[in-house]
Amino acid sequence: MAWRGCVTKWTKTQLISRSHSSAPRGCRQSLYNQQRCGFRREAKRPDTKKGNGSQETNPSPHEASTPGPPPPPKVPRPTLFTPLMFTVGFTGCSFGVAAILQYETLKSKVQTAKDEEESEELEKVQGSQDTAYWHDWWNQLSGFQRQLILLMSMADDVWSGLTEGQKTVTGIIAVNAVVLCLWRIPSMQRSMIKYFTANPASKTRCLPMVLSTFSHYSLIHMVANMYVLWTFSSGIVSLLGKEQFLAVYLSAGVVSNMVSYLCKTTSGRLYPSLGASGAVMAVLAAVCAKVPEAKLGIIFLPMVTFTAGNALKALIAIDAAGLFLGWRLFDHAAHLGGALFGVWYVAYGYKLIWRKREPFVKLWHDIRSLGAGGSRPGGGAGGGAGGPRPQ
Repeated sequence: MAWRGCVTKWTKTQLISRSHSSAPRGCRQSLYNQQRCGFRREAKRPDTKKGNGSQETNPSPHEASTPGPPPPPKVPRPTLFTPLMFTVGFTGCSFGVAAILQYETLKSKVQTAKDEEESEELEKVQGSQDTAYWHDWWNQLSGFQRQLILLMSMADDVWSGLTEGQKTVTGIIAVNAVVLCLWRIPSMQRSMIKYFTANPASKTRCLPMVLSTFSHYSLIHMVANMYVLWTFSSGIVSLLGKEQFLAVYLSAGVVSNMVSYLCKTTSGRLYPSLGASGAVMAVLAAVCAKVPEAKLGIIFLPMVTFTAGNALKALIAIDAAGLFLGWRLFDHAAHLGGALFGVWYVAYGYKLIWRKREPFVKLWHDIRSLGAGGSRPGGGAGGGAGGPRPQ
């Protein structure tokens, strides 16, 4: 029985060895690879608890309490106390400087009138000698120099033909054109965005309230604003004067940006804006409120006319609708703020601000008189006697 068991065991061993040897080599290699890969996959499986192999592994309490990606941090609303104080201070300084400039302009006009009287008396005495001198000087010039002088004379004639308002607005248009060219310089993009766009979420918020008034990124936008400003410049300057107009224009730009800051912060839409639209709307609204019966028209539709009062009401209604409906085509809050500032100034601001400038101008006159008296002995207050007295 023992011998029979040994033979049976030896026979089974031989059969198994033959079956393995008769299998193809590729099959054995594949089995080996599958076995090896299976071991690798098995090693990567998480360990299960002993005694409960069929149960799924439960996540740890820390993993169960983590709900995926964290929510984005909430951006705090910017405070507008500093821009508000800047708006009040800049408006006051603008009208103060405008009053001083008007005083100096009147003083220079008085001095110019005296000089012209003296020059006319000298021309009567030396008229024939001056004519001969200028005739000889003209003959000594070359052809190119004569053409250049004639061209300058023509430009002077064109400039003299402009109204006082158009001359004033020409400087504003030149500044806007320079800023538009700076937007096209790639190396200036970061500085332009920082200082020439008004954004309540920016770290620099006060200075852009002024600089963005002269900033346009689109040529069409600038041409539209400057055309409206050029059209109403003669009326507003004849109504207020050059110095007062500049104060109103700059103050309206800052006030309109302040209103835009307030609306953006309230609605949570913190985006940058730029352009002189708020200041231009103040000029337009001031003229329309002062002369509501004036007839206006559209440049491309000259047959369509309407009164200035109706045009102002329509513009205010459109900007109010755009503000409440959330239109993003323009900064309707800045438009509305500029228009309301223009209406307020011609109705109440002129009496509250400009008519009460007399003590300030008198103080400046006294300072100028003391300075002129200190520069020469015995001058005293008479050093400023040639200047105009504040009325």
